[in-house]
Amino acid sequence: MEPAVAFTGLTKRFGALTALDGVSASIWPGRLTGIVGPDGAGKTTLMRLLAGLLMPGEGQIRVAGHDPVGEVDAVKAAIGYMPQRFSLYEDLSVMENMTLYADLRAVPKSERPATFERLLAFTRLGPFRQRPAGKLSGGMKQKLGLACALMGSPRVLLLDEPGVGVDPVSRQDLWAMVKDLTDDGMAVVWSTAYLDEAERCASVLLFNEGRILFDGPPEELTGQLADRSFKLLAPGADRRELLRQTVNLAEVSDGVIQGDAVRAVTRETGIPASLKALAAAAGATVAPVPARFEDGFIDLLGGGPGGESALADAFEPVSLDVAVPVRCKDLTRRFGEFVATDAVSFEVGRGEVFGLLGPNGALFCGRLWAERAGESRARHRDDRDFRP
Repeated sequence: MEPAVAFTGLTKRFGALTALDGVSASIWPGRLTGIVGPDGAGKTTLMRLLAGLLMPGEGQIRVAGHDPVGEVDAVKAAIGYMPQRFSLYEDLSVMENMTLYADLRAVPKSERPATFERLLAFTRLGPFRQRPAGKLSGGMKQKLGLACALMGSPRVLLLDEPGVGVDPVSRQDLWAMVKDLTDDGMAVVWSTAYLDEAERCASVLLFNEGRILFDGPPEELTGQLADRSFKLLAPGADRRELLRQTVNLAEVSDGVIQGDAVRAVTRETGIPASLKALAAAAGATVAPVPARFEDGFIDLLGGGPGGESALADAFEPVSLDVAVPVRCKDLTRRFGEFVATDAVSFEVGRGEVFGLLGPNGALFCGRLWAERAGESRARHRDDRDFRP
């Protein structure tokens, strides 16, 4: 089997900035490959090079057997590309955008009705075919972008951070659609800064500062952290303070608040004596937990930032005259017949980090939030992941 994408010694500079520094890898058909890394790692630069939108400074690229530099038309015919930002015409309807892309991809007119219906069904956009793209939700815009990128049945699909700004429900739809595409033999390249998304890929290229730190299945990286991830459970303790003390230990690589516990990743296998002593002093129990891909990535970077924040230390303490700075009671807002919020009540106390959760269009959780406001406020510190 030939790789769907291959690049060797690929380098790209923008003035004094080296976006990609001599990277080499292969991407295979029938597989979801994640291009993973923080902002500025080189992900979008790589995607644009593969799409033929940028010229490499050094190195070679092959996409579907073609050179994006010398065979631009062949590469464009072989790929579908969805850029990071919504690039369709917001004043055109769903169908008008799809028709435009069919024109650009030279889809025969005799094939268009069947192609449109297939893509509308695939993306669940059938009921919205006449809606202007600018009035779609974030998730629906991503699905429309995917439908247009799939016009012409590409062999390689390049998705540049498709999960950004998409609610969890729409993101699940995107994952299901991508699985169907890879099952049909398409090579799908999904760039992301979300490490939970990386765990769902068959293979990942982990980038940082223009270099590849890891190339392989996510479980291969997490396997390197066996017996190095632990949970400290201390009922009633100040978890933020416990986290600060934990990540300040020299033997601890990283830590986060996870639910009602503090999760710690150690630099060596086993529970270090310093962590045991800290847990004992806090009245906490320590138990091993499975490693996550995020643990492996942070460990590759040399560990987390520690428990002190120079930025936070630079701020003067904030003094408020009221105990509850924000209070909403029975808040309702309608747009015509659409009820955006329905009798929503909640409070935000001093020193609280207050989250608004829900899919696109939820704005909150309607009456469900009103019924659970007290419980949710009491549990406002149950962060899934929190770093000081």
